[in-house]
Amino acid sequence: MQVIDYLTILKNESIISNTKHLIFACMYRYFLELGYKGTHYSGWQIQINALTVQQKINEVLAIICNQVIETTGCGRTDTGVHASLFFLHFDSATPIEDQPKFIYQLNSLLPADIAIYHIYAVNEQAHARFDATIRSYRYFISFRKNPFLNETTLFWRSIPDLDLMNKAAAMFLSHTDYTSFSKTGGQHTTNLCTIFSAQWIMIDEHLLEYRVSANRFLRGMVRAMVGTIMMVGHKKITLSEFEQILLHGNRSDAGESVPPQGLFLSEVQYPYIPQKKLKTNLIPFVL
Repeated sequence: MQVIDYLTILKNESIISNTKHLIFACMYRYFLELGYKGTHYSGWQIQINALTVQQKINEVLAIICNQVIETTGCGRTDTGVHASLFFLHFDSATPIEDQPKFIYQLNSLLPADIAIYHIYAVNEQAHARFDATIRSYRYFISFRKNPFLNETTLFWRSIPDLDLMNKAAAMFLSHTDYTSFSKTGGQHTTNLCTIFSAQWIMIDEHLLEYRVSANRFLRGMVRAMVGTIMMVGHKKITLSEFEQILLHGNRSDAGESVPPQGLFLSEVQYPYIPQKKLKTNLIPFVL
């Protein structure tokens, strides 16, 4: 089957005209559970003159459903960031009766670095972004050069002080304003976030992992968190200075953001979607 350019579909007035009534008559909403390796994409959200995960999925859905379909993701990952667990929603004018076949068709047309795991029929008011109650990220740092992990971990030469880093991470639980860790010029209406957990874990002698869960995250927040806590771990700033960075709300006071390749969106929870605990506990690559 020939793959149709999604942007061409959108520009084709005849197709838009023929499907316009279907778009407004959509009665069936579905969530897709998926994962993707973000190395070769300019993030999740569709952009002009840039390849994104959302664009590829929209293209394939348009082919299988034979209509223009717009997806809404649970968040917006940046260029090079991965998602071992991600959700989106879309509307279909007709019900999807054979869901295993639908998933098979999606995976057959999608590139190898995007995989659909499951489809859920949900209420027409359900929303992949606004209904999420918990989001979790994981950041991986390798202390041994490994050619098989170049695209999924950050290579770092020296092991920092893990005890100091966990003390710094624990401070997040008593703060809610994360202006210091947000990219300037973001479209957030508020910089307030509630951190539920934040922890550094040595998986083995060569691999370090940062886990953080919250109700929401700001643009660039996790990578700025990691970069600043690494400064604590290498004793470039004290715990007291780290807390002052939190309190002052000035991005220029915090450390540099770490590169994107070590970051994974690893968990998104909804009141009406069953949780697969096993999947969120797995390391999303082979050591």
